Amino acid sequence: MKLLILPIAFLLFSNNSKPIEDLIADDLSYLVDFYKERHQNPEISLEEKETALALGAELKKIGFEVTQNFGGHGVVGIYKNGDGPMILYRTDMDALPMEEKTDLDYASTKFINYNGDKAGTMHSCGHDMHMTSMIGTARAMVKMKDKWNGTLMMIGQPAEEIGRGSNLMLKAGLYEKFGVPNYGIGLHCSPTIPAGQLGVRAGFSMANTESCDIIVHGFGGHGAAPHMTIDPVVVASMIVMDLQTIVSRNLKPTSSAVITVGSFRSGHKHNIIPDQAHLQLTIRTYEEEVRLMIHKRIQEIANGVAIAAGLPQEKMPEVIFDDSSTPANYNDPILTAALQKSANEAIGTANIIDAEPQMVGEDFSRYGSTEHKVPTVLYWLGTVPDERMKTGDLPGLHSPFYFPEIEKSLTTAIKVNTQTMMDLFNG
Repeated sequence: MKLLILPIAFLLFSNNSKPIEDLIADDLSYLVDFYKERHQNPEISLEEKETALALGAELKKIGFEVTQNFGGHGVVGIYKNGDGPMILYRTDMDALPMEEKTDLDYASTKFINYNGDKAGTMHSCGHDMHMTSMIGTARAMVKMKDKWNGTLMMIGQPAEEIGRGSNLMLKAGLYEKFGVPNYGIGLHCSPTIPAGQLGVRAGFSMANTESCDIIVHGFGGHGAAPHMTIDPVVVASMIVMDLQTIVSRNLKPTSSAVITVGSFRSGHKHNIIPDQAHLQLTIRTYEEEVRLMIHKRIQEIANGVAIAAGLPQEKMPEVIFDDSSTPANYNDPILTAALQKSANEAIGTANIIDAEPQMVGEDFSRYGSTEHKVPTVLYWLGTVPDERMKTGDLPGLHSPFYFPEIEKSLTTAIKVNTQTMMDLFNG
């Protein structure tokens, strides 16, 4: 009799009839170790080389066909399991250039040279949890492959923090090379929802994010003789104040937007009126008509203030909109309802929160906003440890003090993801 020797991955991941709770429990220690390794070794946007290799290696172990360096350091893992729908699942991989101050025994102590300065690096937005949740989901789905048919497309995306990663992967031909998915799913850590719960909302859940620069010109001179100048600091200050009327007076009360001036720079010395000032704005909207109206009003206000100050046409402010904006995230109502139904079964109705829309941005939105119109949903994963919920000490994302409760957050994510995927594959 000939002995058939099967690959380790096949032996480990085939025909597993255990309930999902047991599959997660079997993997939990392994996943926690993976999480801590990623947390201690963060890499900032566009520099995710080792992170991407680690993510790709995990997918290869369980039988995915893996493509590395796709759209920067992007990772694409494909698992074909017969005929059926294709589900895209995305994680982001990049960290932020900031020093961690959590005092955890697995805290990041990594420092880098960032724009000429020494900076810490930290997964303060939960991308390490996102990656680990994806690996846990992939492992569970492969173990349960006899219960579903279709194709999993697992994506490790670079450069989410700078809003460029999804665009890099789509422009590299993600859908053209690997196929257009029937559904797209992702999650994001929440710094306010308790671990063990999740938040989700149909429709707009995150905003279109874009940047705007306004270069205000003037005629400089001596600080003691302002009458001989047209002071760009004063002109720019009036523009800042008038910009606040756009949301309060030009936008209908039932719509939402944010216009924030985050930087105001001008001059170098106490007694010199400069000839230029520079404003930097962030703009957050949901609807396209609101976004375009805001663009129009910013230009009108800047020009109006400049004209009132006596500046000639050639000295009108320069209003520059950054073309690297990310579209608002829109959760497809039908897919969102399907995820909510699956989540009800996985973790119970009491653990599902109707999340409010937020003005933060996420470039996951691009996977559904291409010409292919893929229905997508991005939900909030609760991560706050019980003790922090009790004390009310809730550091936000991008805080040096943020960290998730690892095991409960992972268990929740994997349960919800696998139940949702099973229902979509078999629906």
